[in-house]
Amino acid sequence: MSIIRILLVDDHSLFRSGIKSLLESQDEFEVIGEASNGLDGVKRAKQLQPDLVLMDLHMPGTSGLEALQMLTEDLPDTKVLMLTVSEDGQDLMQALQSGARGYLLKNIEIDFLVESIHKAMKGESVMSPQMSAALIDAVREPIVNVAADKQAIKLTPRESEIIGMLASGESNKGIARTLDLAESTVKIHVQGILRKLNISSRVQAAVYASEHGLIPDTSR
Repeated sequence: MSIIRILLVDDHSLFRSGIKSLLESQDEFEVIGEASNGLDGVKRAKQLQPDLVLMDLHMPGTSGLEALQMLTEDLPDTKVLMLTVSEDGQDLMQALQSGARGYLLKNIEIDFLVESIHKAMKGESVMSPQMSAALIDAVREPIVNVAADKQAIKLTPRESEIIGMLASGESNKGIARTLDLAESTVKIHVQGILRKLNISSRVQAAVYASEHGLIPDTSR
């Protein structure tokens, strides 16, 4: 039986310690590293190349959702399971749309966590049973709920250019190549755009760009 190498990303050290002890009581798991915020989690994942990342959603600084989007792009073979207290349907949908293999609440039993990790490693999607209704409700709601005062939001010409390219399906790497920028600079721009628009995913950014006519015309 091959060992599943796991990285823990959560801002509560006591919770990380508890999860680590529970996981390492199982012969098939090895916790190879920990991080206390999203940005450090991405850095550690790149260094350690884990099989799976267990990540909190809401953390200071770089959120779990932002980190998830970076990991999905930079480490596509690494599975990510969100482990959170948030029962919000929009959080769930955004996580799944951004590439999470599953969405688990922190009150789950260890047996369910173990089973979910194995399913995620097989490419299956998993979530806590009580989130099913929340997902259905979230699907019924608009993806974007930008404040009514949309005109007050002013993107710079560079930000408008980048959000338009995001909406066209360009990766950070592709945007960096087209605009002759460092990929790290593009990531900073993307994070700034999400904060400025008060949204949390590239999907929402794409919808915003479409609504505001920022998607470049490629038909010419």
